[in-house]
Amino acid sequence: MASEKPSWLRVVLMIPLVASLSLLVRAQQSGLPVQGLSLEQAVQMALTNNPIIDAAQSGQSLAASRLAEARAARLPSVQFSESFTHSNNPVFVFGSLLEQGRFGPQNFAIDALNQPGSISNFRSSLNLRVPVFNRFQVASKIRQAHLGTEQADLQRTAMEQQLRFQVVQAYYGVLIAQARKQVADEAVASAEADVKRIRDFHEQGTVVASELLSMEVQLAELKQQQIQAVGDTAAAQAALNTVLGDSSGIDREPTGQLEDRRFEIPSLDHLVQAALKERPDYREAELDSSIREQDIRAAKGQYLPDLNLFANFGQSTRDLSGGSSDFAIGASLTFNIFDFGRTPRIDQAVAGRQAADAQKRRKGDEVRLEVVKAYHYYQAAEERLNVVSGAVEQAAEAYRIAKDRHGVGLTTLTEVLRAQTASVRARMNVLGARYDYYLGFAQTLLVTGQLRDLSAFVN
Repeated sequence: MASEKPSWLRVVLMIPLVASLSLLVRAQQSGLPVQGLSLEQAVQMALTNNPIIDAAQSGQSLAASRLAEARAARLPSVQFSESFTHSNNPVFVFGSLLEQGRFGPQNFAIDALNQPGSISNFRSSLNLRVPVFNRFQVASKIRQAHLGTEQADLQRTAMEQQLRFQVVQAYYGVLIAQARKQVADEAVASAEADVKRIRDFHEQGTVVASELLSMEVQLAELKQQQIQAVGDTAAAQAALNTVLGDSSGIDREPTGQLEDRRFEIPSLDHLVQAALKERPDYREAELDSSIREQDIRAAKGQYLPDLNLFANFGQSTRDLSGGSSDFAIGASLTFNIFDFGRTPRIDQAVAGRQAADAQKRRKGDEVRLEVVKAYHYYQAAEERLNVVSGAVEQAAEAYRIAKDRHGVGLTTLTEVLRAQTASVRARMNVLGARYDYYLGFAQTLLVTGQLRDLSAFVN
C-alpha cells in the first residue's frame, strides 16, 4: 500500500517536470508557442521591456538636461539684433545722423535742429555679455541640478530593485500556481479512484449509500480546487508577462524550481543600518535636504552685488548699405540697496530646508518600520516552513493508513475523508510557506536597498 502515494520528496521533484508538460500541452492545444525562461532571463527582459524603466530613463534625461541648462548660465551670451526706425524726433534725427556718419555743418542750423525732416535708420547690433559674479545664483542652481541628477539615478535604482522584486513575485507565482494545480490534479485522481472503490463496495453491499455520496461530495470539492488552480495558473502567467513587459502572447515556462532552499540574513540591527545607508529613497531624502540648503545660499547671496562684462558692436545705415560702425566695452556692477523681499525669501528657504529635514527623519522612521516588518515576516515564513515541511509526509501516511483501515472495516469513511483533506491541505501549506519564504527574503533585500541582483535565488 505504501507505493500508492509518492513521498513528499518525489512529488516536489516531479512538480517542475509535470507542470512543464502540462503547460506545453495547453499551449499546443491553443496554438501558442512556449519558451523556457530562467530567472536571470526574466529579470533581463523586465529591465529591458518594462515601461517603468523607460520612465526612469526619461527622468535621468530630464535631470541631465536641467544640469546642462544650469551650467550654461556661466557661459557668455551673444545676441544679434536688427531694428528699423523712421522718425522726425529731433534727438533721434541728431543721433542717427551721427551714427550714420552723415552729420555736417548744415545740421547745426537752428531750424534743422528744432524741426528736422524725418529720416530712416537701420541699426545692426551684436551684444556680448559675460557673467563674472552673480550672487551665487548660478552656482546654487548648478549644485541643485547636480543633486537632481543623483536623485534621478537613485530613482532608477529604486525602480530596478522594485522590478526585481516583482519578477521574483511573478516568476515564483507561476511555479507555485503550477505546483498547486499538480497537487489538485493528484488529489482529484486519488479521489476518483476512491469513488470507484467505494462504488464497488456499495454494489457488493459492504458499504451504505451515504458513504458513496460523501465520497462523491469530496470529489466535487477537490474538482473545484482543481478548476480554481487552472485559473490561478493562467492569471499567474499573465502577471508574469505583464512584469516582463511582454505582449507577444507567448507563454513562457519558468525553468527554475520552488525548491527547498535556506537563505541567510544578518541581524535586525545590521539590516536597519544597511537600509539607512543603501535605501535609494532615503538617500533621495538626504539629497533633497541638500537641495534646500542651496536655496538658502542663493537667498543670502542676494545681499551681494552682481558683476558682468559686456561688449557691443553696432552699425547704423539709412538704406542697409554703407553707414557707420561703433563699439563699446565695459563692466556693470549692480547692487540692490533696498530689497525688502530678501529677508522673507531667506525665511522661506530656511523653512523649506527644515521641512526637508523633517521629511528625511520621517522617511528614516518609515525605513526602520519596513525593515522590522520584513524581518519578522521572513522569520515567521521560515518558522512556518519548518513546521509544515514535516507535516506533509505525516499527513500522507495518515491518509494511507486511514484508507487501509477503511478497506478492512476498522474505521469510518469520515476518517478517510478527513485524512485526505488534511493531506491535500498539508501539501498546499508547504507550497504556500515556501513561496512566502522566498518572497520574504526578497522583501528583506528590497527594504534594505540590497536587491541589486537575484544571484541568491539561483546559486
